[in-house]
Amino acid sequence: MKPFGPFLFFPLVFFLACAGEEVPSVAREDLFSLEIGRLEDQIDLFNLEGRGNTAKTALAMRDGLFYISNGSGQKIVRYTSYGDLLFMIYNKETNPQPLTLSNDIKDDRVVTRWASTYPLLSPGVITIDSRKHIYAGDRLPYERYGYDGENKALLDGLVLHFDEAGRFVEYLGQEGIGGTPFPLINGLYASVQDEIAVVCRLPSGWNIYWFDGSGMLLYVIPIRNDTIPVPPDRADALPALETIIAAPDKRQLFIKVDYYRPVFDESTNTGSGMEPDSSVIWVMDVESGSYVDTAEVPFFEVSAGQNRRESEKMFYSMMGVIRGGWVFLSFPVNEGYSLLILGSSGVSGRDEQRRGFIRVDNEELQFNAFNVSEDGIVSALLASNWEAKLVWWRTDRIAGEVTP
Repeated sequence: MKPFGPFLFFPLVFFLACAGEEVPSVAREDLFSLEIGRLEDQIDLFNLEGRGNTAKTALAMRDGLFYISNGSGQKIVRYTSYGDLLFMIYNKETNPQPLTLSNDIKDDRVVTRWASTYPLLSPGVITIDSRKHIYAGDRLPYERYGYDGENKALLDGLVLHFDEAGRFVEYLGQEGIGGTPFPLINGLYASVQDEIAVVCRLPSGWNIYWFDGSGMLLYVIPIRNDTIPVPPDRADALPALETIIAAPDKRQLFIKVDYYRPVFDESTNTGSGMEPDSSVIWVMDVESGSYVDTAEVPFFEVSAGQNRRESEKMFYSMMGVIRGGWVFLSFPVNEGYSLLILGSSGVSGRDEQRRGFIRVDNEELQFNAFNVSEDGIVSALLASNWEAKLVWWRTDRIAGEVTP
């Protein structure tokens, strides 16, 4: 494929928005809600015991089942789309014993609603493979921290692996099962053949660790700050790597880089700041480490200036990648998020862009976590002061018409 050639095409009339035309809203379905709290059928989003607010809560959805990794609550739960709690993995030192879930679990017994204990400290990012095995990022206790002197990075992360019933299997470190702790875990993705990609942040850049389904390390992909790709026609632009996401169906990484250009004051000929220049998604082949494709991402333009006749250019954020290399991006707007959905056809010879809007009420902005499933369903955990809602937007019904 040619660099910066035709890459993204998503023929969804539902999201089409021409210049000056109002962007259509995607229908939202509110599925169920959870109270804020520490009981088994509640969620702790605001550190009810007064601990520092460093814990993360993340959401994953696969085959209509919702998985929540609740860092403040130190538990991982699985729900149906009707709000039925199926199981919970919880830290018994910080959570009350569940009253409605069975704790009597044996390897040869099939149960539908149960609870198991594991000393979760601060579970965060989470992903589910095709076997419904659970992988969740967690942190080690302080006394077990390590330090990478070469990269000047704290090593305190690990990836916990649970089977489809929620039973602990093993933990992954940098070298595989039982390995050295990871640096800061930024992302966790299930890919082709149940392979797992762990995206880690370093002061000097990023490391991506790629494992097979048995936990064996296959690849380590380093991306350093001084090697972030820059388009050849923008050699003076300064890159800022925003997000790295693994494709669900190929050994590929989608790397979104935003570029800035220095601004000079003509009267003094001195630098006066930076302004957005462009945004590009680079597609890397994991096996070779080479970039095999690119895609230009347009700006989200916000009206500004007197009489709102000028526009301010803003960067979209990459939400997820689904089968076939289709990319979901978003930008926060009043009462929700603007969506940009981009996909690959290889036949149109030109870029195509389709846009949409998903509603999130202002009172639901206390907390939100989004997930894009591999078949294109956007789901979210939205919270007010009193409750958390699980919602989704069935964009898969449209994506299914063109996704193989």
